[in-house]
Amino acid sequence: MTNSASTSSGQPPLYDQIKDQLLAQIQSGVYPPLSQLPSEHELSEHFDVSRITVRQALHKLSQEGVIFKVHGKGTFVSKPKAYQNISQLQGFAEAMADSGHHIVNEVLSIRWVSTPLKVAAKLKLPVRSEVTEIKRVRLLNNEPVSYELTYLPKDIGQQLLEQQVDLCTTDIFKSLEENLNIPLGYADLNIDAITADDELAQLLSIDIHTPILRVERLTHDAQNQPLDYEYLYFSSESFQYQLRIYR
Repeated sequence: MTNSASTSSGQPPLYDQIKDQLLAQIQSGVYPPLSQLPSEHELSEHFDVSRITVRQALHKLSQEGVIFKVHGKGTFVSKPKAYQNISQLQGFAEAMADSGHHIVNEVLSIRWVSTPLKVAAKLKLPVRSEVTEIKRVRLLNNEPVSYELTYLPKDIGQQLLEQQVDLCTTDIFKSLEENLNIPLGYADLNIDAITADDELAQLLSIDIHTPILRVERLTHDAQNQPLDYEYLYFSSESFQYQLRIYR
């Protein structure tokens, strides 16, 4: 390669070529997640380009979240994020299994509680009724990635227990359809960003005040009746939602 930041007409700039080559090496496993990249000096000698060109290539990779810098230590490969297609109604384990990830659920509690006012309104339940509350931490490849607070009508929760559904290994969506023969219809989602409080930081093994993704989801059955109301808290360090939209 030449020592210029750009090439002849029709060719991408040198820093883009370096970026693409480094990206290919990262994706092929030459530089696995959390491994350290060679220094700017070493990369400039390897590719026979200026350090400015290398710095531009690394900057673009950093902007795309592929690598990150640690002051005084060097540049490292980022751990890839798991992602879920938000345009499909899927349970988390179902979506992750399609991507080759291993999911285990840590069930924190299953209990019947007095229905909170907002939950009663969402599930169309009497205010003084009881509701099934399920708390779980989802482990992606043995690392906590989400905390889920789920509310189901009391009778639905009782049926899940009677069917001896193993919520440590099974999605609630899958259990509703396969164990209780309740076909699902659609879900309404609200998504926002919050910062982790003490409890969420401990559950997700992240620092307090770390930004996390909060999803409020109300799922309906095939007869358009509300069935499952939940809050999903995702670590933004290891998970993202993806969506394709068309004009």
